[in-house]
Amino acid sequence: MTTTRSSAQHGLPGSRRIAAALLVSTLAGTALVACTADAKGSTPPKGSGKSAGGTAGDAKITWGTCPAPTGGHTREPDLACGTLEVPLDYRNPGGTKIDVAVSRLSTAQPGKRRGVLLLNPGGPALGGLGMPETMESRLPKSVLDRYDLIGFDPRGVEHSTPQSCGLQDPSVPGLFPYPAADGSITKNVALAKANAKQCADTVGKNLRYYNTANTARDMDRIRQALGEKKISYWGQSYGTYLGAVYRSLFQGRVGRMVLEGNVDPTKVWANQVADIWGKGMADRFPDAARVAAAQAGTLKLGTNVAQVTDTYLALADRLDRTPAAIPGSSVSLDGALLRNMTYALLLHDNTLPVLAQFWKAADNLAHGSTTAADTALLKEVFAATPTSPGIPADNQATMFMALTCGDAEWPHDVDGYAARTTADREKWPLTAGMPANIWACAYWDKPAEATVKVVKGGPRDTLILQNRRDNATPWEGGVGLHKSLGDASAFVGVDNGGHSVYGEGSACADKATVDFLAGGHLPDKDVYCTDVTQK
Repeated sequence: MTTTRSSAQHGLPGSRRIAAALLVSTLAGTALVACTADAKGSTPPKGSGKSAGGTAGDAKITWGTCPAPTGGHTREPDLACGTLEVPLDYRNPGGTKIDVAVSRLSTAQPGKRRGVLLLNPGGPALGGLGMPETMESRLPKSVLDRYDLIGFDPRGVEHSTPQSCGLQDPSVPGLFPYPAADGSITKNVALAKANAKQCADTVGKNLRYYNTANTARDMDRIRQALGEKKISYWGQSYGTYLGAVYRSLFQGRVGRMVLEGNVDPTKVWANQVADIWGKGMADRFPDAARVAAAQAGTLKLGTNVAQVTDTYLALADRLDRTPAAIPGSSVSLDGALLRNMTYALLLHDNTLPVLAQFWKAADNLAHGSTTAADTALLKEVFAATPTSPGIPADNQATMFMALTCGDAEWPHDVDGYAARTTADREKWPLTAGMPANIWACAYWDKPAEATVKVVKGGPRDTLILQNRRDNATPWEGGVGLHKSLGDASAFVGVDNGGHSVYGEGSACADKATVDFLAGGHLPDKDVYCTDVTQK
């Protein structure tokens, strides 16, 4: 894509780093530097620091330098950062305050500017300070000329008063609980209860205010601090739910909204996991199996999708029963880790070849025939991401639980979880019962407020982008969100796999997105794009 600056490219992470980012819950970045002066080239937009239709007239952001990122790249020199003070509990605006870290990359063409585009990368609980840099490298000049790109770390995440339960094991397998090899959830029940108690004992009642509704209210405070009557918004994954909640709480304050890889707001969160994740994996897995089957001569995992699937299921079962230590590493590969890594590498088409190689290396490891090349690949795949000074190691895990448990109440009956897990294992063997299993949410405090009901209708201001085979936020989620918004939304489905839609090979979907953001044109009817070309 053509951009307005000569900054370094900040696109998708490398294929193996994607997996590491999922499997390690420490996040990139350093403590936010106190901001006392505008960064070079960062002229605050007109009206910055003044209220625009809100009650927080003193809300302001003092712009300055941004925390240095991890990962080797340098910050875009025009990216400015600052903090905004917001109430912990909006029902008690005079009480405890917390900080929300915000970033801004101003348009290079202020004469063409129509407003701001607020960005959220999802998660739940991913930081977004660097997202303007990422999106600058992906969006065309016609969009970049019209918007200041605004990123933020959601409340409780990274540089926004980060929260920590002090979890001893904040790894992904603990958050996405697979039952034992025999289907038992006894250990899952114990871990769920322990994690919930640890958070209650460490953070206490305050954690219940770190929910999506309050994050949306923070977004409106950002709008006010920027001096904007309306904000446009691009949300990915969990960010689609956050956007839908903002739109419902603040009708009339949305300019143009793009939601990519979508959550059904009627299924938050237990049913989003239990009802559609198994099918989502079943829809996506054959894409990777075909890649492996095409290399049957060297990988020997099977010559067709069915054979590769059988090999994978047998491998997962074997590792469930007998985990295998990776030579020269502290990692022991079990069935849960195999499945979580598979989930991660299914998120993008360009990681499917790595996934096929990973399956082969894992299969050799499980059978005691590991080669030096296998060991090197496994070590690289499981390489830890850098830790972040000033941010607790369990911050993402803590906030993941705070959001998934705090937005809506989960069932509390252990026997019910056991029965649903057994049924789910039989129906969707690839996910092995995890989506229906018991999470810490079963023992969580009651949410601070009722789940936000997403408002149907209103201004036609939302574009929904959804891949047909998305294992993270399956097709059914996008359809459900479109139904919830009704005529207010336009739906663009794409015959592709993976979690990202824009910039992933469909000129049809990309054009619809750019036409909307740059010109305000939404498709008159639902669109299904079949023009995908693999990059």
